[in-house]
Amino acid sequence: MFQDEARFGRINDVRRCWAPRPIRPLCQAMLTHENTYAYSAIEPITGTMDALILPQVNTQCMQIFLNEVSARHPSQNIVMVLDGADWHSSKSLIAPPNMRRLPLPP
Repeated sequence: MFQDEARFGRINDVRRCWAPRPIRPLCQAMLTHENTYAYSAIEPITGTMDALILPQVNTQCMQIFLNEVSARHPSQNIVMVLDGADWHSSKSLIAPPNMRRLPLPP
């Protein structure tokens, strides 16, 4: 299976607002970042995809995702191909019993 993450969210930067003349409203600019992350893995031969929506990208969320994929395919031996993100190679990340991690070369 090949695994990757994607960020989805919004950046809100409101600076202008409309009002009828002669009113001049006070518009405060507030930059807002709200993100969520989609973790997914796909098996290229059958096209089977597993995905989770998680709040962050870190080792803990990656562990949740690997455990979930392992639980969904308990009778299969999974080779999970991962890119070079820091949380993919963390020493605290433990592959489930039926999974082997295979990092892509730099």
